[in-house]
Amino acid sequence: MASKKRTETSKIYHPKIGEAITALSALKISGKKLGVPAARILLALLDLVPRKRWNEAEAPLMGITPIMDFIRENYDFSYAPNSREQVRDDGVKVFLSAGLLLKNPDNLSRPTTSQDTVYQVEPSALALLRTFGTLEWAHNLTTYLTTVETVKREIARHRELARVPVTLPDGKTVGLSPGGQNPLIKAIIEDFCPHFAPGGVVAYIGDTENKFAHLEADYLARLGVALDSAAKMPDVIIHCTKRNWLLLIEAVTSAGPVDGKRRKELKELFAGCKAGLVFVTAFDTRRVMQSFLASIAWESEVWIAEDPAHMIHFNGDKFLGPYPDTMPL
Repeated sequence: MASKKRTETSKIYHPKIGEAITALSALKISGKKLGVPAARILLALLDLVPRKRWNEAEAPLMGITPIMDFIRENYDFSYAPNSREQVRDDGVKVFLSAGLLLKNPDNLSRPTTSQDTVYQVEPSALALLRTFGTLEWAHNLTTYLTTVETVKREIARHRELARVPVTLPDGKTVGLSPGGQNPLIKAIIEDFCPHFAPGGVVAYIGDTENKFAHLEADYLARLGVALDSAAKMPDVIIHCTKRNWLLLIEAVTSAGPVDGKRRKELKELFAGCKAGLVFVTAFDTRRVMQSFLASIAWESEVWIAEDPAHMIHFNGDKFLGPYPDTMPL
């Protein structure tokens, strides 16, 4: 006998899924019609197995994989192993933008791309959903819909407070997403610059949350640099105006030093630049650097945040300067 094939429509009409669709529709999330996939995700985030009532809804911290596991175990639908982004698209991203969901409420400094990222239903939304199907639902829904914009602003304010403030040489401030390599990027701007590029112009800062967190496109264009949004950018670009050097800096916490391959990529990416190119790998500590020593490119520099006044030069006839093959024509 052929095995029964599980499909998207199998058991989708479980009463709990239908109820979740009704609840989501009532929430009027950005005018978007959310169907079965979003309903299943909501039930997972509320820890509502089929036998539970809505007043028993909870708000556990859940990552994408636990959400997928919950749905498979309780609502008879299996995502493919590589479907994490589909789960985000099916509901998580919409819930976040609607203020229905919080991201990393246990640790706002967790990096955006961390595999430990978790989500949790926002408290006022949880309180509302616990009354679904009761006489209080209509009144509570009206109250929630009138206050949800305030809730969203408060969520945004808390996330903004967790951002990493970076003070540029001209005194302006840029806010970077928390965690990851961004504290090291802050050190590059605030400690490296004064020592090795005083008066320099920070032309670009990348961020995992926003690739172009800071970009002086017109300034770079005057240097002959036109950036493609699809290009693999260095983490920081600084123009040392006194010497007309363009410092291309990689901030390394777990991967991505300027090795031979990366040096060649950057040289090609900035081939039309009117300034000499200097390749720098930045590390937090010597201990971190030790893991990458074998791969760091010759004719490049290494800066370590714990010793900000010092530089390590990989190969010898120059110190912190462009080589003939990276000088403007």
